[in-house]
Parts: sequence; structure tokens; C-alpha cells
Amino acid sequence: MKAKDLMIPMQDYLSPESSIQDAVNLLRNATRGRRRTGVKGLPVIDGRGKLVGMLSMVDILKAVYPSYMNMMNLGEFTWDGMLESLTKEKGKKKVKEIMTSPVIAAQEDDPLMECVDLLLKNRIQRLPVLNKTGKVVGMLYIRDIFYAVTQSMLEDK
Repeated sequence: MKAKDLMIPMQDYLSPESSIQDAVNLLRNATRGRRRTGVKGLPVIDGRGKLVGMLSMVDILKAVYPSYMNMMNLGEFTWDGMLESLTKEKGKKKVKEIMTSPVIAAQEDDPLMECVDLLLKNRIQRLPVLNKTGKVVGMLYIRDIFYAVTQSMLEDK
């Protein structure tokens, strides 16, 4: 089985110039397959159609969480409302400021074993799938690979 056999054809993507607020809206309402269920991450594609990054929920949470927080012992510090106010402030930033780049991607003819290797070694949950010209044609999710490979276990019973 190849990446193209399990990938979900690409429907939604982000621009590097999109605001984080717009990106969040798209993540929450993105189409996965035939349903509008939201997704945990999307590819970032520039005006020439080139894959330049990935933006995930984790990237957004990292942007909201101040880096100095893990260096402090805050004791009785109050957290009430802090996350919400920081989130509103970061919503105006651009996707290109917080996206993950460079991107780990699969080629559409890559065997699934190579895709699993990329996912596990890089501790990621999704892979953009590229065609021969380097354009993103789909997304491969760890959940879909899991269901496909474990199906053989269940068939034995």
C-alpha cells in the first residue's frame, strides 16, 4: 500500500499571510474527507503553490503560552483569564510567524512503511503528500494508517 492509497485529498490549506485567528477558524471548520469535522493541523502553501509550513493546534498553543512561564516558580500566581487575554493578542499574528518549517512530507508513491517511519521518528500526526511536481495533493493521518494496518489483525479473529 502506498501513501496515495490512504491519503485524504487536500481540500483546505492555509496561506503564510493568514492571521492566526483566520487559521483557527479554518482548523475548527476544515473538511476531512466528506465531512466538515475540523482538523488538528493544516499545510501552509504560498502563492506559487509551494508547501512552506504546517500549522497545528500545538503550534498555536505554543504561541499563546509565553516562553518565560516555564522558567518561573509562580506559586500562588493567578491564572484566571491569562490564557484568554494572551490568545486574543496572538490572534492578529500571521501564520508564517508560528508555523512549523521545514515540513516533513511524503511522496504519493512512498510505501506506507516509509510513512510510518517518518511519523514515528519525527513524532508527528500527519504528513502532507506531494505529487511528482512537489504540489500537495493530500494529507496522510496517523489514525488512517493505524486503522488500515490493524485491520489485518482483526481479520485473523
